[in-house]
Amino acid sequence: MARAISTKQKSLNTAVAGTLGFLMFFPILWILILAFKTEEDAIRAPLQILFDSGWTMDSFAAVQARSDYFKHFSNSVIISVGSTILGLMIAVPAAWSMAFVPSKHTKNVLMWMLSTKMLPPVGVLVPIYLIFRDAGLLDSRLGLTIVLMLMNLPIIVWMLYTYFKEIPGEILEAARMDGATLREEVIYVLTPMAIPGMASTVLLNIILAWNEAFWTLNLTAANAAPLTAFIASYSSPEGLFYAKLSAASIMAIAPILIMGWFSQKQLVRGLTFGAVK
Repeated sequence: MARAISTKQKSLNTAVAGTLGFLMFFPILWILILAFKTEEDAIRAPLQILFDSGWTMDSFAAVQARSDYFKHFSNSVIISVGSTILGLMIAVPAAWSMAFVPSKHTKNVLMWMLSTKMLPPVGVLVPIYLIFRDAGLLDSRLGLTIVLMLMNLPIIVWMLYTYFKEIPGEILEAARMDGATLREEVIYVLTPMAIPGMASTVLLNIILAWNEAFWTLNLTAANAAPLTAFIASYSSPEGLFYAKLSAASIMAIAPILIMGWFSQKQLVRGLTFGAVK
């Protein structure tokens, strides 16, 4: 029997959740406010910024005039979506084999893959940079797509493995008895049943690739620079241009925020898939 919760407790929980939500959202709100201010107003005291200064779109106009936003935007879309699709092509067979044809080394392989995420990226920057230089992949979309796929591949495999484990093996056995080949089993039986989990995996990895800054700043210069490099260009030795930096940040995060807002139900459903029996 579920434990009864009093109205007072519900109100308290709602207040705590609302406060935490506001605190987490406040940095984005403050960036949004600064984006509509001039550089002179952006460095004033917080109360002066809110009540004693006007609102303007000049920062957005200056950002667009200085930088080609749509070029950076297209690079981010191609790199994030491309790395996710490439990761799925590798992770689906890997997760299928570990979920339905496990061996005594399966858990060790999964833990080894997860342990690679504990390595600081700077620890492998030099060898990857030299490999990319010799292969001609520096400042290229293909190079960034490959490296971001490799960085996020352990997460993709782990998430898909978790979802696949929740699918009854008897369904796949029935498909085999009906004459389904391995390819047909994966495409026509397994994949449709794992769509909620695969959708959340796709969304999460697009977000991770979209927000990746370390590799994009170190492996690109101009041609393949995504929106993370677009934001970083407004931090210079001359100082921080707060209004323009805020405008650039809003322009960079707006697409992924909108996508996350409209897909939040699917994302939550996929992330909690199998957590509650």
